[in-house]
Amino acid sequence: MYLTFYGLKEKPFNATPDPRFLYMSPAHREALAQLVYATQERKGFIVLTGRVGTGKTTLLHALRQRLNGQTAVSFVVNSSLSFDGILDYVLEDFGIAKGMESRSQRLIALKNFLAERERADQNTVLMLDEAQNLDATTLEQIRLLSNFETPSNKLLQILLVGQPELKTVLQLPQLQQLKQRIELRCQIPPLSGDETREYIRTRLRVAGARDLGLFTDRAVERITEYSEGVPRLISLVCDHSLLFGYADQRRRIDGQIVSQAIEYLEDGATTPSRRLGRLRAAVALRLVRWSLWGVAVALAGSVLTLALRFDAAVLGLALSMRHLVGGR
Repeated sequence: MYLTFYGLKEKPFNATPDPRFLYMSPAHREALAQLVYATQERKGFIVLTGRVGTGKTTLLHALRQRLNGQTAVSFVVNSSLSFDGILDYVLEDFGIAKGMESRSQRLIALKNFLAERERADQNTVLMLDEAQNLDATTLEQIRLLSNFETPSNKLLQILLVGQPELKTVLQLPQLQQLKQRIELRCQIPPLSGDETREYIRTRLRVAGARDLGLFTDRAVERITEYSEGVPRLISLVCDHSLLFGYADQRRRIDGQIVSQAIEYLEDGATTPSRRLGRLRAAVALRLVRWSLWGVAVALAGSVLTLALRFDAAVLGLALSMRHLVGGR
């Protein structure tokens, strides 16, 4: 809707975890470096934590791109699965033949797959997103997968990713063995004010914006205050701010527009929004203008065609008259 108005090639603040839009704050850069190192060095269990919306899933997609092509990855995003469900998901991701009914048969098939990859010096990684939702029994069964090893190497690198609550879960008495096997912990903190500004500018740049200062300093301050530095909320506010700015035909997003977007996000779902109505009206008006312009162009073309035909007819009549007069 607002792309052409602001000179954008694509939406800069989509909620999808596209690694192209990943802003590498110092904390993100350090976490990614740690994850790459730990997986390549086969450290076994790795834990990554961060608040909701801080970019953990996007970082995992970036990690997959950084790993060499010889690394097989299973990325489990459904944390409501039982252990057997997770095992089935992993076997599917790794392309291991189906048809095995018992858990022991599936575990043997997985072990043989991992051993074969180890002999070929190929790494294998299991990523479990939203791991704080997994119950203790499931986590303990996942720990047992780390028993697949040689005297010198782990056959499977397991990455547990979740919200800060995951730290509390790992403190449970029944998970002491799992806790002892964690070789690396890293976390992603919220963005600072300066990092929020760079986050916005980075996403605008990737989206093709020519004006990276589209959001004023006051707008960035207001966004930082509301989002508390959480990237997902930053993107949400920025996207709505661009909508409201477009509705008002404002080329630059200031603090007032951001406040309007925040107000709509806070209560727009339960109360009518005059601003949203203005947005729809602006879009409708623009469609009407485009339609009228199209009609005008069509009429002008018709008039020009008629004029040309009239001129041709007059010219033809004049030539005929001249011929008649010349004939006499």
